[in-house]
Amino acid sequence: MTSHSPASTADVLHQPIRAQFEAFLDAHRSALHSCLDGLSEEQVRRSLVPSRTTLLGLVKHAAFVEKVWFDEALTCRSRAEIGIPATPDESFVLDEDDTIATVRRAHREACEASRRATASLGLDDLVHGNRRGPLPLRWVYLHVLRELAQHCGHADILREQLLSE
Repeated sequence: MTSHSPASTADVLHQPIRAQFEAFLDAHRSALHSCLDGLSEEQVRRSLVPSRTTLLGLVKHAAFVEKVWFDEALTCRSRAEIGIPATPDESFVLDEDDTIATVRRAHREACEASRRATASLGLDDLVHGNRRGPLPLRWVYLHVLRELAQHCGHADILREQLLSE
């Protein structure tokens, strides 16, 4: 996915919990990033469910998630200041300019920015820019991991549908 070389989840079994969290986050980031592999622009935009969810939209939404949790929550900047949609639902909306290459680049850059933003923080350090109030970075990691895992499942199903057509 990036020049960043994530540890495999098996390699961190006996590592500190921070390394385990980051390996699992990176594995899920990579899985979402690669769900577009080998598909056409038309296929990744195809709507196969009643919601706005498409494969390209999932990766675009994953970039939004990174910015919400590792920019907004850490810096306390508004979504408007960051330049992201106001709501999660809007983050799935594809523009004409959205392509596999542009969405992948935005996702990759968001993930890299997330890694940089959290590099100096400890798992018990609090982030203050979330509507829930102060949250420890550990909770943010768990929340993002849960969301990415859910979207990886969505991507698996959508990709299976596309490839079986």
